[in-house]
Amino acid sequence: MKISKLILFLIPITILVSCSKDDTNEGAVNPSSFNLLFVSNNATGVSFTPTFTWEESTGPNGESVTYDLYIQKANEVPSGSLPTQLHKSGITTNTYTVTNALLATTQYKWYVKAKISGGGNVNSNNVLDKNIKIVKESKTSNVSFIEDSPINYSRLDPNKNFENFVIGKSNNLAYQASQKVCEQIAHYNPLFIYGEIGMGKTHLLNAIGLKMRENNKVMFISAERFMYHFIKSIRSNEMVKFKDSFRTSDLFIIDDIQFVIGKEAMQEEFFHTFNALIDKGSQIVISSDRAPIKLTKIQERIKSRFSGGLVVDIQQSDFDLRLSILKSKINEIKKSFPNIIEPNEDLLNFIASEMKINIRETIGALNRIISFSGIYNKSPSISESKIILKDLINYSENYVTIENIKKTVCDYFKINVSEMLSQRRSRYLVRPRQIAMYLTKNLTSKSLPDIGREFSGRDHTTVIHSVKTIDKLKGRDEEITKVIEKLKNKILYKNHDEV
Repeated sequence: MKISKLILFLIPITILVSCSKDDTNEGAVNPSSFNLLFVSNNATGVSFTPTFTWEESTGPNGESVTYDLYIQKANEVPSGSLPTQLHKSGITTNTYTVTNALLATTQYKWYVKAKISGGGNVNSNNVLDKNIKIVKESKTSNVSFIEDSPINYSRLDPNKNFENFVIGKSNNLAYQASQKVCEQIAHYNPLFIYGEIGMGKTHLLNAIGLKMRENNKVMFISAERFMYHFIKSIRSNEMVKFKDSFRTSDLFIIDDIQFVIGKEAMQEEFFHTFNALIDKGSQIVISSDRAPIKLTKIQERIKSRFSGGLVVDIQQSDFDLRLSILKSKINEIKKSFPNIIEPNEDLLNFIASEMKINIRETIGALNRIISFSGIYNKSPSISESKIILKDLINYSENYVTIENIKKTVCDYFKINVSEMLSQRRSRYLVRPRQIAMYLTKNLTSKSLPDIGREFSGRDHTTVIHSVKTIDKLKGRDEEITKVIEKLKNKILYKNHDEV
């Protein structure tokens, strides 16, 4: 099958962003100007979930800057105008990877807006919008997708294959298991791969699909999209079409299965789909952010089937693996940008030693360094790199987990975690519970339903109420504001003396 291509058409026009009321105030300041960098003009073979990169912007007086990314279908944007559809707001770095695949055969416009954190001032200089056109693969007979999907989930990405998957001690078992599945279909069934975000699970699942699709009917979808199609099929009375779409696959790959947690009707359908595929002799490959036994609020019969196959994990990457990935990524970038200034060995060692969270953050750090080199026509020193990557380094050193948030809050209020998670509504428990949910929402990327599940399966509306309550209290209660800041400092920077 031909490799899908992402063809970009750059329209270099300078756009003046209309100012908000705050912008027109006397003494108002704007962030510094910047330019969009990646995805580059006329690049080919780029992912359906591209990573966008732009130059960093700074506040004139040292103010923090955040970015808003806008992406919109070109035919929905008036000629010469900016897109108005906000894709992601409050981005704190100068790079962002799209999580939901862009549509095939569709042209988009995108641009980035820089804003001073906490203020209404936006950059109005040198903001470029770009046209991107996604070209659908010409051969799709062996790749299954649902035609009326808002996002075409024939999701196989030609850039995520076995050949460019970098192997180390932490992921070797998962890699070998994935290869074995391709050699002997349905022998290890299901294959269940788990690990934290950004460790390469989706890459392996994609590689399996690419290798198997020539001779097999492949379905590759996320659990979230599976749920979407399930609900849509019920509403439109098209359950037969839904069942046929998934149960006729030779290879069924489902990513992020943890999204079915707590959704009983969806679990029931998934269970029957699972059994139908097994009976048919199809291969099933599943990924998750945790082991099957730790998937709470999932039917025991489903967890039993997960555990009955081959379960492998991808562990935290070590220094050697991160360094190898960085070198591999540089070689990949050089194919499209042969004139880039390569980071020297010392700088690569620095990035590999500091970026310990996940592979995604490691590559993001490399993109920043390369962007700096392109702007200033030199490779940054170690000291300069520390400044360029200061937010990522701090985040890497103080990786925020929900468990840490719970413990920190409970220690401060001198209660047990089990008490806070209980269904009791005593005031001395309710307020810490609300604060913990508030901090989780603000310090992690977890969705509202995910946060609710982490707090003894509470509904997402409870999380919303807690966040709004604390926001209101912060506006009128100076003491609660101080408490929030103290807890935040301890969670982010391990400042024990301050709490």
